[in-house]
Amino acid sequence: MAELSDPQGFAGRPLSSHLRVYEPLEAFSSHERDRLKSGLRPKGGREALDTAESDAALDRIVSASGDPFPGDSAEFTRSLTVNGTTLYCPSQLVLRSGLAAESVISTAPRILAELMLPEEARERHQQRVDRIAAESTSPRINTRESLWGIPFSWFVLFQESDPTELVEAGDHLRTVRMVAPWSKAISRARFAVANLALAAPDMSMLDELTTLTEWLEEFNPESAIELDYGKVADRVYPDESCLDVRLGIECLAEGDMTGAAAAYRRLASRWIPIRQLARAS
Repeated sequence: MAELSDPQGFAGRPLSSHLRVYEPLEAFSSHERDRLKSGLRPKGGREALDTAESDAALDRIVSASGDPFPGDSAEFTRSLTVNGTTLYCPSQLVLRSGLAAESVISTAPRILAELMLPEEARERHQQRVDRIAAESTSPRINTRESLWGIPFSWFVLFQESDPTELVEAGDHLRTVRMVAPWSKAISRARFAVANLALAAPDMSMLDELTTLTEWLEEFNPESAIELDYGKVADRVYPDESCLDVRLGIECLAEGDMTGAAAAYRRLASRWIPIRQLARAS
């Protein structure tokens, strides 16, 4: 269990969690490898990197320039050593910001979207996106982010026996990180999809898991998958969500509706209060 002092910014920000894919160096193109090598790695390890990335995002949002998009020099690189092999997860802030902007433009009222994302800034950023996409062998996003809670589908990829790291900040948990080999994670996802397709074809989680499985299939088989709880860990850990999700799916497959309902109630009691924080004043 790692422990560190509580850096500024631990409190008062949205609870965000991440699902990351770490790949071997050979999975990346030469241009991507150059970015990995030059990626920002603040002193202080993963915790300092997380804080620096979050601080940089806030600085862009409140910048007087009105441009919320990251520049080319804003990339961060995370690494993970598994069985003696170093794996990499690029932050891909330029690509991820482009996708986020598309979501805002398509869902928010036009006046609000243009205020948040000025057209001139969007055009400049699109040029960055196009250039990076052209340099990649197969453009893919290694990181998924969730605010105010972790999607239940993510828990399918992990089990209680997977390596787990608890990172403390004073008397609080800063985060919990679980890691699973790509082969195990995708096997668990496919098993869940097959069972839900037979037992609960109309369940929304089936669509989520199908999309998640298709995403995982884009990556190198020697990769590792990491679930990073982020600050939500301090509110839910110890957490049995991986077990409850697995039991719920198994109960559905066996026609045990009572068992499935009990598993869902445990999940709901744990995560609905977290999701309600998004609407709290």
